[in-house]
This record gives sequence, C-alpha cells and structure tokens, in this order.
Amino acid sequence: MTLLDPQIWSGKVNIDGWTGASGGDAPVIEPATGATLERIGLADAEDVKRACAAAAAAQRSWATVPYNERAAVLRRAGDLFVQAAEEIQDWIVREAGSIPGKAAFEPSTAAQECYEAAALASRAIGQVLPSAEPRLSMVRRIPAGVVGVIAPFNVPLVLAIRSVAPALALGNAVVLKPDLRTAVSGGVSIMRVFEEAGLPEGVLSMLPGAAGAGEALVTDPHVRVISFTGSTAAGRRVGEAAARHLKRAHLELGGNSAMIVLPDADLERAASTAAWGSFFHQGQVCMSTGRHLVHESIAEEYTARLAEKAEHLPVGDPATGQVALGPVIDAGQRDKIHGLVTASVAGGARIVAGGTYDGLFYRPTVLADVTDSSPAYAQEVFGPVAPVRTFSSLDEAAALAADSEYGLSLGILTRDVMKGLELAERIPTGLVHINDQTVNDEALAPFGGVAASGTGSRFGGEANIDAFTETRWITVRAAEAVYPF
Repeated sequence: MTLLDPQIWSGKVNIDGWTGASGGDAPVIEPATGATLERIGLADAEDVKRACAAAAAAQRSWATVPYNERAAVLRRAGDLFVQAAEEIQDWIVREAGSIPGKAAFEPSTAAQECYEAAALASRAIGQVLPSAEPRLSMVRRIPAGVVGVIAPFNVPLVLAIRSVAPALALGNAVVLKPDLRTAVSGGVSIMRVFEEAGLPEGVLSMLPGAAGAGEALVTDPHVRVISFTGSTAAGRRVGEAAARHLKRAHLELGGNSAMIVLPDADLERAASTAAWGSFFHQGQVCMSTGRHLVHESIAEEYTARLAEKAEHLPVGDPATGQVALGPVIDAGQRDKIHGLVTASVAGGARIVAGGTYDGLFYRPTVLADVTDSSPAYAQEVFGPVAPVRTFSSLDEAAALAADSEYGLSLGILTRDVMKGLELAERIPTGLVHINDQTVNDEALAPFGGVAASGTGSRFGGEANIDAFTETRWITVRAAEAVYPF
C-alpha cells in the first residue's frame, strides 16, 4: 500500500479517521487534460462543526504530551515527506499543473517545515519578569487551542504545512481546509503523513470544501486562530468574520510585487532573474514579479532580452513533456489573465511576447509601453505576464514601486548593493531581495506582507510562536496576600 492509496481516502474527509462527508464528494480534475483523477470528500458546515469539536477534545491531551514526544512526531513526518516525495510529486504535477522541478521542491520543503517545527517544541516557553511585589512573576506561552488552516491551490503542500506543522508542534490541534482543486497534494498527503507519523486521532482533521465550509471554520467557537492564505478579496471576508468572533486571523494575501532594474544591472542575468520571477509556476504565486520597473536607458534592451526568454520557454503538460510552464489552474483563471492582457493592449500597451493561449496553457507574456493605469500592471494578474514600465530617477522608481495597494515582496537588481538597500528603505514591503527576484521563501525565515498583502503577522521560525500561542501572565507568592479589606 502506498501512502496516497486512493482506497484509503477516495470520496472521504478525515474527522477522527477517514469517513464519508455530509456534502458528498467532488472530482479531482487534472487541469492539463481535463481528466478526473479521483474523487475527494466534500465537507459542509456540519462536518466542520464535528471536526472542530473533535479537535478541541483531542487538543487538551495533545498539549500535555511532553515536548520531546511532539517533536518526534514532527521529525517522523518530515522523514515521511522525504520517503514519499516521488508519490507526492506526481500528484502535484497532475493536480496543480506544476512542472516536475516545482513539484519536487514542495515535499522537500514540507520536510524542512516539519524539522523546523520539531525544534519549536523545545524552545523556551516564557520568561521571568521583575515585580514590585514580593512574588515570582512569569510569562508563559501556551497553545492557542484549535487552529483553522485554509490553504490555496497554487503551492498546495507548502502553503498548508507551513501552518499545520508549527501549530501542531506547539501543542495545538488543527482543522485543515485545503483548496478543492488541490485537495490531494495539499490535504490528503499531509493527513496521511501525520497518521503514519503517529499523531493521535482528532488532533488533525482534513476537510476539503466550498466557501460554506470555510465560513463555518472561521466562525466555529472552538477555533481560536485562523491561518489563511489566499486572495486579498477572500482574506478581507475571513478577517471580518474572525474579528466579529474575536479571534486572531493571520492573513497572507495577494501581491503585485515590483522588481526594480537599475542602469548598472547585468542585463543577461536580469532577464533570467525576471523571467523566473514572472513565469515560475505560470505566475500563480503571490510573490510573483508583477511589475518590472526598468531604468529608461536600458529598458529597450531589457525588454527584448526578457521577450526572447519568454518566446523560448516551452509550455505544455508537465506530466508528459519537458516544459517550463504547465497549465493555469482553471478556465476562470485563464480568462481573468487574458482579460487583463487584452484590456491593457486596448489602453495602449504593446505585446512583445506571448498574449495567446491554447486551452489552459497560457504563453509567457511580456508587455511594453504600459502605464500606471494598464490593468495588467495595476492589478495582480496571477498569471505569466511581465509588464515593463520605465523610470528616469531613483525617486521615480521608489514612488512607482510604493504606488500599490500591496506590500509583499520587492526585488532590486544593481551592482551597488548599498544603493539597493537604501532604495528598499523607501518602499513598504514585508520581503526585500537585493539582486534576486521576488519569489523566495525559507522555513526558518519570517514571511508575510503589509497593506493589502496581509495583516503584518508572520509565519516561519520564531514568528510561529507568536502566531500559534497565547501569552499568559503568572504570579506566585510564598503565602496568601494580605489586603486592607
């Protein structure tokens, strides 16, 4: 039996074990071919209610498990992601439309997330404070309780496990709602790994579902923290619902990240870097380079080099050929991408490469002559589109880069590193990469954006402790206190 044997999970959700879903089931579609790969359980609000109650009951026991035993479960989970990498990769290729290299990156990163989370279990859980009273005064970190994780389709395994693993390591129970379109690679794989790693039943539940299931998870009284990764529009709704129920919501949302190319940049390297930033995984990454801000003295050559890269990138089914780009996730996403491109051209932008599609396969696209109002420049495209806009001075570059509702990632290409750092100080973003493109992440690094890119909270490393624990103040006196009453 393989880890992802469909006989275990086909048509089911996991609530204290694999079970039928009240909402029935749904097909798992391969975007490259339109074929049905399997069927997944479809959770509804009643399933979520049962899962949250089970999680609350299981969490009390899990929180008392010694830290070294919790860490051991996380380490075993990491090992299992390594051992099952090839099987998981195949699902990521077929279910998410990922090329094999990106698919291989996900289980490898998931393993690292588990190893880093295992180390969290043994971190210091508090501190001793001074007190003006004759007492011991302490702060202690305690598990938040039940954590709801809502994960997206684009990097399904990584963007779920980065919350699931640290939350579990710190003594919480987790109810995971993966995107229906990638529920196997982003949900079933995690559930099966932790089952085999020895996580007690009920501590982790896995419920793919539609918007109603997500709303039920956000509003359930047992859930104290919501970790949501997705679009800014959906994140606003999640944040509003969480606030009404007085619970914390960590929101990692959209972006329209800028890469600034200064006149001293190496243009051959810059074109390669830029192509990766805009076209990796068909541009379906929140950190994708959505705005290329290029000094006017080099813009023509830069655009030509970037277009040449785009024209030579093969697009096709990543399960059957050596391609650089696979399909976008569905027709709705494709139509949104193409609508932004055509609206930009109608407004005066010029297609230098791409701008066409075949089915769900969208060609990597380079746009020149864009303006601040060009839709493919002003909005998050979430597709393989690289709009190029020129600037004449550092002041103009800083103003253009900062002129966005988003604030996730920033890339600056220059041989003068200190100039790059100084420029970055003028642009509000959560992430900055000098001499690199905008799509970067590591398990031990704090990750998150500002403004419409998120709530400013972070995942990764020490930031996970803030995300998934509560702070409790404790005082102890040697004898009962005496008051003048």
